[in-house]
Amino acid sequence: MEFFRIHKDIPFMRHALVFNVISALTFVAAVFFLFHKGLHLSIEFKGGTVLEVQYPHAANLEKMRQSLSAAGFEHPEVSGFGTAADVMIRLPITPGKTSDATSAQAFEALCRSEGGASKHFEDVTPQGERHARTACVDNAGKELVSLQRVEFVGPQVGEELAQNGLNALIMVVVGVMIYLAIRFEWKFALAAIIANLHDVVIILGFFAFFQWEFSLTVLAGVLAVLGYSVNESVVIFDRIRENFRKQRKMSVHEVIDNAITSTISRTIITHGCTQMMVLSMLFLGGPTLHYFAMALTIGICFGIYSSVFVAAAVAMWLGVKREDLIKPVKEKDETDGAVV
Repeated sequence: MEFFRIHKDIPFMRHALVFNVISALTFVAAVFFLFHKGLHLSIEFKGGTVLEVQYPHAANLEKMRQSLSAAGFEHPEVSGFGTAADVMIRLPITPGKTSDATSAQAFEALCRSEGGASKHFEDVTPQGERHARTACVDNAGKELVSLQRVEFVGPQVGEELAQNGLNALIMVVVGVMIYLAIRFEWKFALAAIIANLHDVVIILGFFAFFQWEFSLTVLAGVLAVLGYSVNESVVIFDRIRENFRKQRKMSVHEVIDNAITSTISRTIITHGCTQMMVLSMLFLGGPTLHYFAMALTIGICFGIYSSVFVAAAVAMWLGVKREDLIKPVKEKDETDGAVV
């Protein structure tokens, strides 16, 4: 399926050096911000307090965020789970405060915003067990919000999650490199990995520069970008191999230019449709999906760029040629081995 067809090849590789220099400068800037500012890690990595609260009606998440921010909590993570009445709150570690004190202060802030007061109850289960719980009630004794669970996430757990995330990233990179080396050739594999790492580092650079919160959801977005970006590179590489077979008189530059030009329509359709979905999450998904969608948006935009001006260009600089992808055909011996 094509929206349009370009009849004259666009000379992308003529400007490859200029765009590679731009890519290198962008990459260096991203690395600088990563080391200079660092990532603003969420409590999954740094540790903190997790609260689960339940409302008798659909919770107003934005109102809860404002109440917690007014109580002095920086960047509280408020998200729904299960039903619209169940809410999970993640709060960073507060110096000089225990987890119990932090959860009590947060619940008091939520209770005040509802116009009630917190009260401790002791329920008895059908089995005769006593269960203590905290709830916010109004003057008539009606429950406005109840505290379901409080949990402390220690820094050790955060370090383990960070290590697991790094391991997942390394496994994806190695897996992609092995796949491309088997399907195409090691020069293409190296070019694709350089392009993919270029995308990942630039995403991380954006998050470091703007100090956007980096959570496990964002990490999932980064891993998704790795797979998404390599897909575009595979399409271009496959067309390059096909052109090497069909266009015997073309130079390497011309083969690559033709491969990229002939896949532009497909690129616009695929990435355009994906980006529409991601933008809907970015603008309509709320704070929970905002940074996940932001990571995908940056990754998709730079993924298109890197597949053309990084992956294809690096493969060209590495000296890819027709003989790397197509085995030469041996001429048949007409004498059939007989010696006269």
